[in-house]
Amino acid sequence: MSQSLLSIQDLNVAIDRIPILRNVNMEVPKGAMVGLIGRNGAGKTTLIRSIMGLMPVDAKKLEVNGENLVNVASHGRATRGISYLPEDRRLIPSLTVEENVLLPSWANGIKDSAERLQWIYSLMPEVKEFRDRRALQLSGGQQKLVALARALMPGRTLLLLDEPFEGVAPVLSRRLTEVIATLRSTGMSIILSESDDTHSADLVDRVFRIERGVVTAG
Repeated sequence: MSQSLLSIQDLNVAIDRIPILRNVNMEVPKGAMVGLIGRNGAGKTTLIRSIMGLMPVDAKKLEVNGENLVNVASHGRATRGISYLPEDRRLIPSLTVEENVLLPSWANGIKDSAERLQWIYSLMPEVKEFRDRRALQLSGGQQKLVALARALMPGRTLLLLDEPFEGVAPVLSRRLTEVIATLRSTGMSIILSESDDTHSADLVDRVFRIERGVVTAG
């Protein structure tokens, strides 16, 4: 059996005392890509934000590479190679594409950021092409590519992709699929959330389904 990169046991999240996630148990093997499938409002984003340390959680274990991160602050994720592509991209409009991509390296003192940037550009040459444009000048699909590029700056161990194809034109959606498929060969573990498995069916090694905050395998 593959060794787990991410291991979650008995994770619960409540907002204003209303349960959002209920006793989540989840194992993601090293080097695997898994799908997290659920309708809007099922709890996908809350689970991803919980893994990123952006939500207060009650959990027996939220372990990455054998280290329990339940009490580790959110900013400690980047230094452990854990990164996140939010559904709404969250780029800084007034900064250039390259500045947005480099933001995590500035915030976290990533020493090989220049080499990392060149690797990202080799993976997504179109991002290099518009690196000097401001983020607000890009289409929604182009912004998703930039947000993925930014996530890859610190993301070497675990990459969390929240609805990466949502609101993206078909041609850029196919391009995102190509890039994400290429990432499978890097050895990092990836969680890809979708409302259905339209794009992820041929990408993922296993699927978790979430409904009303309850996660099941298969």
